[in-house]
Amino acid sequence: MSIHGNTVLIANRGEIAVRIMQACTDLGLDFVAVHTEEDRHSGHVDAARKLGGDKAVYRINNYLDAGDILSVADQAGATAIHPGYGFFSENYRFARRVSERDRPMTFIGPSWRVIRDLGDKINTKRLARSLGVPTVPGSDRAIYDEMEAESIAESLFEFQTNMGIKRPVVLVKASAGGGGMGIDEVEDMARFRQTYRRIRNYSLRTFNDEGVLIEQRVFNFNHLEVQIVSDRSGKNPVHFGTRNCSVQSPGLQKRIEVAPGFWPQTLRYEFAAAKVLDDITGYSLSIAREIGYDNVGTWEWIVTPDGKPFLMEVNTRIQVENGVSADIASVRGDSNVNLIREQIRIGLGQPLGYSQEDISFDGVSIEYRIIAEDTENGFAPWVGRIDQLKWTPCDWLSVYTHVPLERPYQIPTEYDPNLALAIIKGADLEEAKRRGLEFLADLRLTGVDSGGQAMKSNIPFLQDRTENLLEF
Repeated sequence: MSIHGNTVLIANRGEIAVRIMQACTDLGLDFVAVHTEEDRHSGHVDAARKLGGDKAVYRINNYLDAGDILSVADQAGATAIHPGYGFFSENYRFARRVSERDRPMTFIGPSWRVIRDLGDKINTKRLARSLGVPTVPGSDRAIYDEMEAESIAESLFEFQTNMGIKRPVVLVKASAGGGGMGIDEVEDMARFRQTYRRIRNYSLRTFNDEGVLIEQRVFNFNHLEVQIVSDRSGKNPVHFGTRNCSVQSPGLQKRIEVAPGFWPQTLRYEFAAAKVLDDITGYSLSIAREIGYDNVGTWEWIVTPDGKPFLMEVNTRIQVENGVSADIASVRGDSNVNLIREQIRIGLGQPLGYSQEDISFDGVSIEYRIIAEDTENGFAPWVGRIDQLKWTPCDWLSVYTHVPLERPYQIPTEYDPNLALAIIKGADLEEAKRRGLEFLADLRLTGVDSGGQAMKSNIPFLQDRTENLLEF
């Protein structure tokens, strides 16, 4: 099936917008890009003009204004919309609107029903349990009855005590919440009832739904992901391996990702690490097959120090860290794997064209998120002007950025101060770490704030955390 003749509207900004443009160009597809007034100096606007000309650039008021985006799509004659990550990428209502309007377009992501069904954490947990996939212990539906909530909490405290956990903790969460909203933890039943009532009332006021989830709080775990890819048939999903995303900020925002998720070749684990990786990829594929998953997605897991995996959620979109998985993968011996390009190609209806047996993995890849932030002050965003971003090209290094390299760049205060992604490949973990530290030491990143103070970035934090990657 030919995909030529399509025009893709890129409903995003920054680094991911640049990479989608490049993927479209690789595939011979036209594209149009959007930007807000605050983003007019972003490098993604420069890239759009360079690759697509002035006709490929449109200004909008807000990246979250669906009407604005669809109006541009109609003006430009777009046939598809790529949401990138964030913004509308996991909004099933937007995906449905794109595909079912009077002038329908293709939403480059899973079908809206899949986004809806897997975006519901309760539904995902129930589906997983029906397939024998381990999930975080707790309720698999919203609890509205206080006595039932107390019974579940008591069983979780007992479960943790029997596991030898010295400080059992139960999470009380607004079932309709997200992004850390409406969540608290309790350490004993004496506090549970009060906390349950408070979260229930908060949920009713904020989300118009007083349903509450009761879950076990898991401490000391590694955060792993499984990268899934499937075409529109939804019948033959494949995985592109695992990655470890355990290096995070105090706000649980990822800072370093490593593929594969463990490295038993040289690191010692208290469990069979290779088997755990096989198990979570197998479990993830079973859910993908059951739901008819039909694009790119990520299955998020936590793994405890004794090797027990628990599915947390499914992200029905391309992830920031997609490139670290592509970096260690080959398809039929071809190492030029680009998961954004694959996402667009299969999103527009082409068959996958290969099976799991055609995919192989080699080496270790590390991704650093380069961010303007003060890691010694609660990872507070740094605001100011970037004067220089420069690095030495290497065949083992890929850097993706929307920061213009030929002129100063004022970081817009309206958006996160993410500056670049650096992906480093090594034959093994030690070589990848050595090269990663070499890159970070060589990277020239300078700037000043409005008071003339030198910029702050997370580079020292990344250097410090490189030493113990993939260890518990």
